[in-house]
Formats: sequence, C-alpha cells, structure tokens
Amino acid sequence: MDYTFLNFLELVGSLGLFLYGMKIMSEGLQKIAGEQLRSILAAMTRNRVMGVFTGILITALIQSSSAASVMVVSFVNAGLLTLAQSIGVIMGANVGTTVTAWMISLFGFGKFSISMLSVPLLGIGLPLIFSAKSKRKSLGEFIFGFAFLFLGLDWLKDSMPDLQNNPEVLAFVSGFADLGFLSILIFLLIGTVLTVIVQSSSATVAITLIMCSRGWIGFESAAAMIMGENIGTTITANIAAFSANVSAKRAAFAHLMFNVLGVIWMLFVFKFFVNMVSGLTESFWGTDPRGMAAWIDTLPPDEFKAITSTRASDLSTDLLAKQGVYQSYESVTSYGLSLYHTMFNVGNVLIMVWFVNLYERICKFVIKPKDEDADEEFQLQFITTGMLSTAELSILQAEKELNVYAKRTRKMFKLVQKLAAAKDEVKFWKLFTRIEKYEEISDRMEIEIGSYLNKVAEGRLSNQSKERIRSILRDVTEIESIADSCHNMARHYKRKLEAKSEFTEEIEENIRLMWKELEKAFTKMQEVLEKQEVSDFDMTDSIKYENRINELRNMLKRKNIEDVNNNLYDYQTGVFYTDLITECEHMGDYIINVVQSVESGQTIRRK
Repeated sequence: MDYTFLNFLELVGSLGLFLYGMKIMSEGLQKIAGEQLRSILAAMTRNRVMGVFTGILITALIQSSSAASVMVVSFVNAGLLTLAQSIGVIMGANVGTTVTAWMISLFGFGKFSISMLSVPLLGIGLPLIFSAKSKRKSLGEFIFGFAFLFLGLDWLKDSMPDLQNNPEVLAFVSGFADLGFLSILIFLLIGTVLTVIVQSSSATVAITLIMCSRGWIGFESAAAMIMGENIGTTITANIAAFSANVSAKRAAFAHLMFNVLGVIWMLFVFKFFVNMVSGLTESFWGTDPRGMAAWIDTLPPDEFKAITSTRASDLSTDLLAKQGVYQSYESVTSYGLSLYHTMFNVGNVLIMVWFVNLYERICKFVIKPKDEDADEEFQLQFITTGMLSTAELSILQAEKELNVYAKRTRKMFKLVQKLAAAKDEVKFWKLFTRIEKYEEISDRMEIEIGSYLNKVAEGRLSNQSKERIRSILRDVTEIESIADSCHNMARHYKRKLEAKSEFTEEIEENIRLMWKELEKAFTKMQEVLEKQEVSDFDMTDSIKYENRINELRNMLKRKNIEDVNNNLYDYQTGVFYTDLITECEHMGDYIINVVQSVESGQTIRRK
C-alpha cells in the first residue's frame, strides 16, 4: 500500500481540523448563549423528565456531549445542580449528541456536501470575527467552526488509506468482522479506545461513518463501534471531576454507569436492534445499509478508486452509474448509523430515566465522601423547592436552615486555623482550595435562603411575620459576611506564603488568642441560633466577647507598630499581621450582629 508518513500526517491534520472546527463552533455557540445556559439549566431541571430535555437542548446547542457533561459536572461541583438533577441532564446529553451525527450524514455524506461551501462560509464569517460586538464575533466563530468541521471531514475522507488496493490489509481488518459475537465486542472496544484517544465522540462517529462508507467494516461492526464511543466519551467528564468534590465525582460516575449499562443491555438485543434499524432505513431511504460492504467487495480496486476519487464528468457511463450506487449506499449507511445512534440513546433514556433515584443511591454507595469532605456538598437541608402551606412553617424552615448555614461557616473558620498551622505547601493549597469551595457554598446558600424568603414575603403575611423575615435576612447577610472574613483570612495567608514572609512565634500566639475569643463568640452565636432566643446572660456574654476582641485588636495594633520600629520583623510581615487581626475584629462584629438580630426577632415574636 502506497501510504507514506506524509499521508498519515495529512490524516492527523484533517482530524485536527475537524476537532478544531467542533471546538470553536461549540465555544461560539456557548458565548452566544452566555449566561442563558446557566439559567436554562437551573430552570429546567425541576424533575427528571425536564432534566433530560434540558440535556438534549444544551448538547444540541453546544454540539458536544463531552462539553455538556463537563459543564454539568462543574455545575454540580459549584452546587448549582443536585446529583439527581445532573443524572437527568447527562441522560439527555447522550441523545443531544446524536444531532452531530445527523449533521454529518445530511451535509457530509449526502449528495449535497456542505464542504463545497466551506470557503464561502469563511468569507461570510471573516468580517464578523473582527466585529467589535461580542455577539457578532461569537457568531463569526460559530460560522468558522462550522466551515472547518466539514472541511476537515472532507479532507478526512480523502486522506484515509485506500485499503481496496491492498487486499491483505483489508482482509486483516475484515477478519475481525467474521468472529460472531466476539466481533461485536472487539469493535465496541475499538470505538471506546478511539474515543478516549480522540476525546470526541463526534469525531469518532465521523471516522466510523468513513470506515463503513469505504467498506472496511460492515454496518454491524460500525454499530458496535458507536456503542463503544458512548462509553469512551465519559472519560472527559471523569477527568474533569478528578479534582472536584464528591458530588461532581458522583455525577461523572453516573455518566459512566449510565452508558456502560446501556451498552450491556443492548448487547443482548444487538442483532434484533440492528435488523430493526436496517429495516427502517430501507423503508425510508430505499436501500439496506447492510448491503454496502458486500457490494463494494464486488468492485475491482481500480473501479472503486475511480468512483470515489474522480469527478462525475470524467467517468464513463458504466462507472458513473456505479458512482451513483456508491453515493446512494454512502448516504443510506450514514443515515442508518445515525438512526441507530439516536434510537440506541433514546431507548436508553426511556428505560433508565425511571431509575434516577436508584442511580443516585448507587453513586452515593460507591463514592463515599471522606469525613473532611462530607460537608462540601451544597444541599439545603430544610428549605425545599416547593413552598410550605403556611408562612409560619416556611419561616421556621428558614430559621433551621440559618442554623445549618452558621455551622458550615464555623467549619470554614476551623479550616482557616488548620491553614495557618500548615507547614507543608501541598497541605496548605489543599486547605485553601477547600476554603474557596466553602466560600462558593456560602454565597450560594445566601442566595437560596434569601430567594426563598422573598417568595414567602410575596404572600399575605402579618406585620410580625414580615419583621421576622427581615430579621432572618439580616442574619443571612451577617453570616455570609463571616464566611467572607474567613475567606479573606485565607487570602492573607496565601499572600504571606507567596511573599515568603514568616510570622514570629509571638505573632502566631497573638492571632491564636484572637481566635480563642472568636471561638467563644461563635459558640454563643450558634447557641442563640439553635434556640432562636437571647437571654440577658447570652447578650452579656456576647458583648463581653466583642469588647474583648476589640481590646485585643487595639492592643495588638499598637504592639505591632512598636515591634516593626524595633526591627523584630519587617514592615510587610506587619501588614499581613494587622490585616489578619483587623479581619478578626470584623468577624467579631458580624457575630454579635447576628445575636442582636435574633434578639430583635425574639422581641417581634413576643409582641
């Protein structure tokens, strides 16, 4: 076979152009959609069915199930989606990805090839690329990506080795197709491995379509490869979840489990399913796709090369007729494989969508959080998506959720103390990442609790209930500010580490002294939130802790100036030190504000 290293590079380059086109087309569409993607995802995942349709919509929009899966995993990681919601979206993403196969079949293998318009499309997209308006620029990127995708597909077809002129290689490839059920497993594995390598199921589907259209493999083998591609595409989301939280890991595992189980049950009915799809294809398009490989085998290698690489105007009448038959088979085969891909994924969803809760339980059983990570999943415990029947019960829910919020913030403060004591940089950055995660969760909880209370406030409420809601909202704001203070402390330590600054033992002891007073204030605040009552004793203690924190702040700031002047440590170290004790004093203010707010709410209830 006359196939040089340069030809191989052309093949790789064509695949690269296809993938690049897919990438920038996807990115262009995502930019056009903007934050609407996030809004759509949040609004349309209220139940498993809506989640599935959301997954279909998102994947059809961004033209990549891998990108959609990674997006879902990141949303789960950020606490925007629950595990159950993510499973529904992932199921829908598998159906949405079949849109790409249909695009390739309609435009890349049909009688009208979009690749003929690729260069004119680049001309249309060029002025948009340089537009000052972001929407137009994103549209230009989408057009460029669309053109590159089909230009790459066209070149990919042309750069594939001509196995028809090398019967030995063709016989070797075809040999794997004559092993019965083992052949199905082999080509399933090939599809999986190829997708893992290429990192795009769409690209692998395109390669599969080309292999089938060239007669290398039969329709059944191509169908098995497509099943393998469904498994291979899950690797991207699992890689994305590798460094994410437990919920994100579970979402990625759910994707893998869904696709693997889908392939397993399909293997039991594979022959029947292939025959059904072939029959439907023949009914709609007039030709059985299973006959293509056998028909190509009847052609001499030189004739096959002529009808696949020569323009119609340069062919004899006999070869022109054979070219028409080949093009018909090529189109029908691509339609048949696209139909198989769609029906396979739709069938999976129709069966599996009723087992979302079971999937969720399995994922939680298989992937258990470490003790230290158990609280790093965003999930409101008392506030649900549905409103309770009475405002009083709704407010009670919010008060309980407020207590949970405070406990999470307390744990965040504990992490800051661990961060300060960390001598190992690896441990430091791990703790810093966890603190940032807690900060994200804190922001999300503030929004969710606040939104819930605003909805409650829209109903008919007594003046007393309205005041209680205002009191809780003040508490929410103050607790979020406590979390911000924790995050700020962590950032100060990060700056200190990056500046290679060192605290003296006295500085560290003084900071720990501040933290001891904050711990006392924190404990009192949690007691107050737990019982939603403030006794005179509680208020006296809270004021005492606050005054003590203020006194320490003032004393330590004065001492810092003296120590810097006496050259006990440099000025920069002093800045990091004063930033920390100032932040401690701010946290003390936020803590007593919460206690005072609860006292105000208590007064309202007693009226």
